[in-house]
This record gives sequence, structure tokens and C-alpha cells, in this order.
Amino acid sequence: MKIGIFLGNLGNPAIYYPKLAQITGGVGASILLCQLLQWQAQHSNSSEWVKTNSNEIEKATGLSPEEQEIARGLLKVRSLLKEKSTNPHTDTLELWADIDAFEEKLNNFFANNHTETITEPIRDRTNRPVEILSETSPPQRAVKTDKYFGQPRQQIAVAVTANYQFSGPWNSQEELHNFQRALEEYARVRNLGFGNPSGWAFKIIDGMTKGLTSTFWDEFIAGIPLGESQKVKRDWEIEPEVPYPAFEEERIQYYVHKGEPLEAAVSKARADLRNPVLGKDLWEGFLRKCDRIADDALKAKLQGVDTPYLPSSFNEKPQITKDSVMRKLGAIGPQFALNQSTSEPMPEPPKLEQKEPPTADEIPSISSLQKAYNTAIGRSIVEKQIAANPDWGYEIVDGEIVESIPF
Repeated sequence: MKIGIFLGNLGNPAIYYPKLAQITGGVGASILLCQLLQWQAQHSNSSEWVKTNSNEIEKATGLSPEEQEIARGLLKVRSLLKEKSTNPHTDTLELWADIDAFEEKLNNFFANNHTETITEPIRDRTNRPVEILSETSPPQRAVKTDKYFGQPRQQIAVAVTANYQFSGPWNSQEELHNFQRALEEYARVRNLGFGNPSGWAFKIIDGMTKGLTSTFWDEFIAGIPLGESQKVKRDWEIEPEVPYPAFEEERIQYYVHKGEPLEAAVSKARADLRNPVLGKDLWEGFLRKCDRIADDALKAKLQGVDTPYLPSSFNEKPQITKDSVMRKLGAIGPQFALNQSTSEPMPEPPKLEQKEPPTADEIPSISSLQKAYNTAIGRSIVEKQIAANPDWGYEIVDGEIVESIPF
């Protein structure tokens, strides 16, 4: 095939200005804009919209439908192209290139690039010598910026000496070491380390190196147990973190009556009393209950009752400790002891106190109880007293207090 016939079969060439790619956003956008301007110039009215479709644009420019869509998007973003919404079921497009906006962008572009004008000879631009410089230092990387999020945050780098040591109020590394061990032991006992007492101790020491004061250090220097000066004695406690036995037993019995096992009841009751807000509310309710019980007891004494009724929580109970439990288990049999081997001698069983039966002077008489029972206030009190003290040998039959019949 001859070259003339070959070029004739290719059709008419499309004009493309390379510099327009910097204004329109790309080569495809430049080609599409030039083609639209050419079609608009063929109309008698330059403001008339161009009706076309993707096939016609592809024949005129060689741009595929995907390239056309990208080019239209670039032009619309730069306000160089307006597009009417048409029926989505058809391929018809109505486009109009904004000549005024295009001229304004051209003027701004050439004003910013004044070193090279449009009248500059082509040979001067194409035949410039290229100077090659030797790279003596690595090129600086361009930092991407975002107008919405600003400059990227710089990496935090802290210069540390080779033999870095914590600086604080301690006089030697040995003193710091002892303080760290005391903090770790305190965290283990108080369960403050969340499984990592060393990490908790590091936070305390690290804060001190930055100028923060620590009550733990003051306690360590004074030679008192850590956390001792920070304890707060509340109204319902005999000493810090030790509640009144009757108050604690009252809360334990509350959970026992709800069906909780004794171990769970003790755990929940002590957790409630460690809560300052809940403990205060429970304490105020307990005081009101005690006040009411005391009023009833005083009234019972006025009616002749010598031993008024008190709730079981007020009865003194022996303290249960590990040693007392181990002594009892060891007395039953060595195999039941918690930490004793069979080779150890068997401890002696604990001696149980023998309670002497109440004397006749301690038991109220039937006449005094009957007198109190006949009053409206004393009736319930006497019933509780007789039920709580079966050793008196009394019972109530048809509203009368009589001696119990043993058979």
C-alpha cells in the first residue's frame, strides 16, 4: 500500500496542544476540549450546546468511552465543561465548553509562566541544551499535603544517652531499686497491677522523673507501709477498710437470704462496703434500723423484759482465720490439713468453751413476760424473745405464756 493511500484511509488529523494538558488536567481532556470548541465554532450561535454521543466523539478524537468519561470529569472539575442531564436510556450527550473560563485559565497560566511566552520560537524550546548535574546529596522527598488534614505529624524521637538512668529524688540506684520492689509488692498485694505489677511501678517512677510528686515515695522515705497514709476511715469502719462487724454481718445475711452461698455472700457484702457511695447509703439505712431496734428494746425493758431481742448480726462471733481452720482440720485428720504433711505431729483438738446454762435469775419470769405480752407494743417483742430463747422453757398457748411440756 502506498503511503498516500494509507494516510488517506486514516482520516483527518486532530489538533492537540501539549501545554493545554497542564490546564485541562490531561491529554484526553485537552483533545476533547479542542474538539468541542471546534464543533461550537461551526454553529451560528456560540452558546448553543453540542449534541453528540460517545461514538461520534470516538470517531473524531479516538478516545474510548472510558477515556471520554474521565476527560469530561476533569473538565467539569475545572469549570471548563458543562453537561446537561439527558435520558439515561439513550447515548445522547449535550455538552458546552465554557470559552470565558478557558480564556481566564489561559491568561493565568501564561502569567505564572512568564519566562516562556507563546511567541517563543519553537526551535528555541525544542533545541535547548540539557545540563546534567552530578547528584552529590540524596534528593529530598516531596511531602504530600492534604488541605483537610494539614501537614503530617513528625515522628517523635527522643535522644537517649548510652547509659541512661532515671533521675529523681532518690540518692542512689540501690534506693531506686528498693523503691521499685516496694511498689511491685504493694501492687501484688492490692491487686493494682492488672497482671503486670512491674508496669504499674514503672508508671509511678516515670511520672516522678518528669516532675510529678508521689505519696508512695513520701511513705517509702518515712519507713511506713505504702498506701498507709492514703487510707480513709469512713463512718462505718472501725479502722480503714475494717467495717463494724454487725454492719458487715447484716449485709452478709442480706445476700444469704437471697439464696447466695455463704462464700459469695461474704464477697459481695465486702465489695458493697468498699464502695464509698453504696456503703454510705447502706450505713444510713443500718443506723435507722438500729435506732428502731433500740427503741423497741427500751420499751421492752420498761415492760419488764430483762433481755430484749436483738438481731443475730449483733451476736459476737469468733473470728475465722487460716490458723483456726487449719487447727480444726488437723484435729480431724492429717489428710485434711491444708498445708501439713502426714509426717508432722497431729495438733491437739481445740477446746470448745462450755456454755453454762442460764440461771434462774437470768430467765425472766412468766408474770413479767405476760404483763408485757398483754400490751400492743410488747406482744411481738415477747414472741420474738420466747422464739429466740427456747432454753427458757416457755411457750404461748391461746394468748397465755406457760411452761413448755417436755412430752
